[in-house]
Amino acid sequence: MLATHKITSRDNARLKHARKVRDGKSDDAIFVEGIRLCEEALRSNMDVSECFVSSKALKNERVKVLAAAVVGNDVRISELPDEIFRSIADTDSPQGIALICKRPSCKRKDFEVHFHLATDRVPVVIFLEEANNPANIGAILRTAEAADAAGVIVSKNSADPFSARALRASMGSAFRVPIWQGTDFGKAVAWARTLSLIITAADISGDKVYTQIDWKVPRLLVFGSEARGLAEGDKRKIDDLIRIPINSRVESLNLAVSAGVILFEAKRQFGS
Repeated sequence: MLATHKITSRDNARLKHARKVRDGKSDDAIFVEGIRLCEEALRSNMDVSECFVSSKALKNERVKVLAAAVVGNDVRISELPDEIFRSIADTDSPQGIALICKRPSCKRKDFEVHFHLATDRVPVVIFLEEANNPANIGAILRTAEAADAAGVIVSKNSADPFSARALRASMGSAFRVPIWQGTDFGKAVAWARTLSLIITAADISGDKVYTQIDWKVPRLLVFGSEARGLAEGDKRKIDDLIRIPINSRVESLNLAVSAGVILFEAKRQFGS
């Protein structure tokens, strides 16, 4: 029989903390919700500090297995009535399980180590400039892992790649893809130059088609803001400005779709 600690008040301190983490008001923790995402967190060896389950969810075999695994890692299970669990959930139809995990940290030096060790990955690092849609960021992280990209840099003034919404869109890839947060375009370009990466950007005005590029050589692949694209001054720092040919009646592609098209061409050329 799985031992749980029952919580019956919405005002419980643990639940207050869970809501704070859920709302992105914690610098060192992230809110992971849902059966599949919690399974991915455990599979990715995330550092779990809290586990919340609803009484109804504990009747689900997958939730029981998850809860037992969490207990095996010396984490206490807090059992909540369904209506109390909904007070901490980020989804409209919660599955009844959520974890509080330590926020992954990857600074510049850590990111460089990942890059140098990733010899079996496509040598492309993605840079997202002021990407404000967390679902797009999550989808790009999922695509980056699927295409074996070397890592993702997320600029200042972008959505949090570890927000609850971005995590759901990444389907667990955010736990495994190296992510360097909080730098700016100039610093990312300077970093890329030190490693001899070719600065490449996707832009509707690009003079080269993405299939004309040699993706076997290391590159920093830059995507501008969904709303504004790349500033003209930033474009002058780009070595290869590329475009994806599309029907002229369509203004542009979604950011995550554009990343997917280009990354899988890079993966095709790399032969992985």
